[in-house]
Amino acid sequence: MKRAVFLDRDGTINEEREYLSSPDGLVLINGAVKAIRMINEAGLLAVVITNQSGIGRGYFTEEAVDAVHRRLSEMVEEGGGRFDAFYHCPHHPEEGCGCRKPATGLIERAAEDLGIDPSNSYVIGDKAIDIELATRCGAQGVLVLTGYGSEQQGWIEPPPDFIAHDILAAAEWIAGDIKSGVPGAGGR
Repeated sequence: MKRAVFLDRDGTINEEREYLSSPDGLVLINGAVKAIRMINEAGLLAVVITNQSGIGRGYFTEEAVDAVHRRLSEMVEEGGGRFDAFYHCPHHPEEGCGCRKPATGLIERAAEDLGIDPSNSYVIGDKAIDIELATRCGAQGVLVLTGYGSEQQGWIEPPPDFIAHDILAAAEWIAGDIKSGVPGAGGR
């Protein structure tokens, strides 16, 4: 089975923009392209998993989300990196679906589609729900302090396996973790 890094999108890869609905508003966080390239070079799949309730709220369409993902892919590819897949939850938070993070539906779908072992993988995100998702699927959870991350730090239960300044520091920790062969060691 393959290993992956499941990446939150807004606030983790790109700057947080409430209900980002256009590629024109897409601004990458410094070091994001290098981080994705490091994940690729480590032999891990780079899979974006993102809640996009703006669809369920009627703020934008599935096509708008697809356009943002196409542009995000282009931006990363221009720097030598690549995403292996994108998965998003389109539902309103009150719908009670099984795919809205921290529910595990998006990871389960990616695991089935791509042959991933979630329990031997990582989740990077800027919210408590990302860390809870990691715990629920048995992955290692990394909280980044970009986006909403600095507001989440210190009160997440269970705590993340690692707290990183940004996605690049998270990718460096994961690369060290893989090299060490000791889960959670981060190369230390």
